[in-house]
Amino acid sequence: MMDQLVERFTEQLREAVEIGQSAKISAHTEDISAIYVTGMGGSSIGGSFAAEFVKDELKVPYAFGQSYQIPAWVNKHTLAIASSYSGNTEETLSSFNELLTTGAKVVVIASGGKLIELAKTHQLDYILLPSDWPSPRACLGYSVVQQLFVLRHLGLIGETRINEINASIKLLDQEAENIKEKASKICDLIVDKIPVIYTTDRMSSVAVRYRQQINENAKMLCWHHILPEMNHNELVGWRDEYNNIAVLFLRNADDFSRNDKRIDITKEIIGNCTNTIIDIYSKGNSLVERALYLVHLGDWLSVYMAERREMDSIEVKVIDYLKSELGKV
Repeated sequence: MMDQLVERFTEQLREAVEIGQSAKISAHTEDISAIYVTGMGGSSIGGSFAAEFVKDELKVPYAFGQSYQIPAWVNKHTLAIASSYSGNTEETLSSFNELLTTGAKVVVIASGGKLIELAKTHQLDYILLPSDWPSPRACLGYSVVQQLFVLRHLGLIGETRINEINASIKLLDQEAENIKEKASKICDLIVDKIPVIYTTDRMSSVAVRYRQQINENAKMLCWHHILPEMNHNELVGWRDEYNNIAVLFLRNADDFSRNDKRIDITKEIIGNCTNTIIDIYSKGNSLVERALYLVHLGDWLSVYMAERREMDSIEVKVIDYLKSELGKV
């Protein structure tokens, strides 16, 4: 099932662009001085990607939270986006209720549920997503693209990022078979090891996506860190032999030269501790294209790892159990 959802990623991106173009986002009566996104899991990661994609263009701070509460600085000058694919995520609903007390301009992104009902009740702007996708984490394209369109409709960014999404669709269609082949080969090298993901700060959301997909799809522990920060702490932990660990470096041809050198030296150091280190280079002409290329490759990697481990990539029974137990309180 998950392989079919991953296969439809570019289809989802196309539909997301169509939805975003037709979305009705009313102008705010006050100047927007900050943006705050609340969401969890697969809905939260969209905020992380959007923030990275627009940071060189957006003139106001873009923050996101994964909690029941919101920051004290959220006020009437804040654009607040509540993102939950199901529309029923309890942490997001809690944050949403707090947002209503701040005077912020609130926009809801969901496929239905209580969030859409509340948006209608309070006459808030909302973007309704298709509800026929069985796994929220497979809906990254919807989340990222809608957040970009909210910013575009409010005049906070131009058309560039939307054009780069369209370019990404073409790139992923052209590279579809090559991506699957590369993901399969990487799977062969790391499926019996604990994956560790390293990349530079401009791709931190991609590293988070890899970790989350490996966690949920392949049912494996995994961790990630970001350079150059990793060189100031975690690097010291590479001291003993860890041949049960596979290290993936997510790289770009245009990485900042000092970070590029840091990666090379880091590989030399940790190469004394593990015999599995793999460079994965992105493709594309923009940050958006390169990030989505790596995302799609990582999604396929997690699916192949699930298959090799004979795991149901859709199933998340432990999360369902947690929610069930919380529901009793």
